Amino acid sequence: MNVRSVTTQEVDFREGMKLLRNEYPQRAVVRFKRAFESDENNAYYISFLGLAIARAQRKWAQAWDLCETAVQLNPKEIQFHLNLGEVYALAGMRDKALGRLERALRLFGNDARLVEARGKVVKRRDPVLLSFGRGHFLNRGLGKLRHRILKSFEKRKAMRLGLWPG
Repeated sequence: MNVRSVTTQEVDFREGMKLLRNEYPQRAVVRFKRAFESDENNAYYISFLGLAIARAQRKWAQAWDLCETAVQLNPKEIQFHLNLGEVYALAGMRDKALGRLERALRLFGNDARLVEARGKVVKRRDPVLLSFGRGHFLNRGLGKLRHRILKSFEKRKAMRLGLWPG
């Protein structure tokens, strides 16, 4: 029977993940740092340490350096791109976050997690009726109508330029 024992850094990493998921980023930093110190070449430890530092301590440069390192170590892991995008967004660097997520979408296709993350970062248009809240039924309905109309104009323009089949 081949039973692999769980290492202390794996336990620390799992605990860090639970803490991060439950909105305790400062406590997660301690766990991720311990895991990272045990294995400084593990891209998962590096990436999630960066994310936890961004959420807890707002040390942006350190956080994105760690997350960028993880992406360089393993560019085929979607989660590392998501973490880096979130760090950029938390730091107020929305354009960089969008760029990172757009590159990841080109690499991996329309992965639901990437699409959702991009949707959180994209700047939304102002409500159609400014005197009502964004969630008001009139704003929601008119906003959807505006979106369809603008999409239609974009499609027509693309067809005129020969960029759209049909």
